[in-house]
This record gives sequence, structure tokens and C-alpha cells, in this order.
Amino acid sequence: MAFDPASLKYDANGLIPCIAQDDDSGEVLMMAWMNADAVARTLETGRVTYWSRSRAAFWVKGETSGHLQHLVELRVDCDRDCLLVRVRQEGPACHTNRRSCFYTVVRDGAEVIVMEPMAATNS
Repeated sequence: MAFDPASLKYDANGLIPCIAQDDDSGEVLMMAWMNADAVARTLETGRVTYWSRSRAAFWVKGETSGHLQHLVELRVDCDRDCLLVRVRQEGPACHTNRRSCFYTVVRDGAEVIVMEPMAATNS
């Protein structure tokens, strides 16, 4: 059966949440939004492409930072209203220069930072 991005359940803005997960470690890296065209572009190019709500434009992860996400696998959840992309991540996934956007933990009612930014590299 051929996959059709139009078969997914998008919200009123034509968007679907997409969780990025490191293919090797299973670590959850980030969450962002896709529209049907971003899903299609991701599958066509192998470079994970999101829809930037703030810029109202496509956002190829790593296009400006060099912190690329290479698609390994795209999964659709049982309700067809959320996506999971398993990726090979180059560098940090978060714009704060951390490996994951999920670096804050709530412990005993307090927010605790559990992941420091990655060291800058000169490449």
C-alpha cells in the first residue's frame, strides 16, 4: 500500500506534530510541526523538513546550523495524528546547542536543567 501524506490527520492549520528520535540511542531529540508538503519533502530528500510556524516557511533541519537530521524511518501513530521520525542527528538538535530540547526536568516541584550545551566545534 502506497503512503499518501494527505491520509494523515492534520489540525485546523494543516499541521501535524512530529517527534524526532535518535535512531541509535532512542533518545527523544525534539518536537516540531510538519504539513503535508514537509512530510513529502522529508520522504523525497531524506533530510527532515519541518514547517516553521513563526516564519511560515519550510525549515530543513540543519540547513543553516549544520546540525542535520538524516531520515532513517518515518512512523505514523495509530490515530494518524502524530509522526515519529527516527534520525541520524549531526550535532545538537536543540537551538540552545543541547543534544535534545528536553533538557529540563521537573523534580519535587522545581525545574532542574539536566543537560548542558554541547561544546562548540571549529569545523
